[in-house]
Amino acid sequence: MKALIFEKSGIENLKISDIKEPTLGPHDVLVKVKMAGVNPIDYFVVNFIPVTPMPHIPGAEIYGEVVKVGDHVKSVNIGDKVVVYNRVFDGKCDMCLQGMEQLCRNGGIISIITNGGFSEYFSVSEHNLVKVEGINDEISASLPVAALTAYHALNTVQVFSKTVVVFGASGNTGQFAVQFAKMMGGYVIAVSNKSWIKEFGADEVVSYDKVEEKVKELTNGRMADIVINSVGSSVWDKSLSVLGLNGKLLFFGGITGSNVSLDLGAIYGKHASLIGTTGGNRKELVELASMAKKLKVKVWKVRKLEDGKEALQDLFNKNRDGRILIKIE
Repeated sequence: MKALIFEKSGIENLKISDIKEPTLGPHDVLVKVKMAGVNPIDYFVVNFIPVTPMPHIPGAEIYGEVVKVGDHVKSVNIGDKVVVYNRVFDGKCDMCLQGMEQLCRNGGIISIITNGGFSEYFSVSEHNLVKVEGINDEISASLPVAALTAYHALNTVQVFSKTVVVFGASGNTGQFAVQFAKMMGGYVIAVSNKSWIKEFGADEVVSYDKVEEKVKELTNGRMADIVINSVGSSVWDKSLSVLGLNGKLLFFGGITGSNVSLDLGAIYGKHASLIGTTGGNRKELVELASMAKKLKVKVWKVRKLEDGKEALQDLFNKNRDGRILIKIE
């Protein structure tokens, strides 16, 4: 099968190769990958994060069709359309038993501690698969990372009747955060230079350079109850500046950097909460699959597997206008 592989960290080392098709254990499933999402984690995996095994296949967000099942597989059948829950988990530790498989003490992220899905075929335990019948490829390929990350973050707070400001609203996770915040009953202010995000449920769209004055104006000086920062350090100060009293700042991802300076007085003086989140659990991914027909996704480019290097570089293109996906044929 064809796969994107690197033998040494660095995007310049990423190449298309022919390798052996994965073998299956009795509880494993072979998925023919139809489409894979391109996310910052994939760029960091290729360039910076220590991974295993080596040579390594990146790709954390996987959607495809079941083509072979192990002898003891009961939950899926050949021909089923599925997405891959991208965490390795043991189901036994205290985190798993609390329904937080993404924090499994003995697990990790698929594409970091295992090979990923930038390949024609991918093998995984049946317990990692969620069926997605009747959902288009672009939405399906966006559920396991982009949508799940935003959904889990918003599930950690009470959104109904609250003012929610979303930084990076037109990005991978941002466009889903806008949709979920609106579905949950929030008044949503999207921070973006892209007007199309209004069609995704934003009540207001404001630019980065005017975000503080506009949020103040729109909330009659109260500022935001909830702020979502999916961008990183470049908007950290602005995120705190628009946060109101007793507000909550949710943050995940750091495509623009992860190191920030903290003004502690600006946090405790507002009685603010800083909440870091990562991924989501299996139950949430099942919930997403059931509501997926109500979701939208803005796709900027669909690349071929052979163009994986360019797909990763596209993440930082100043003209990027929506998601980047890899279609595997």
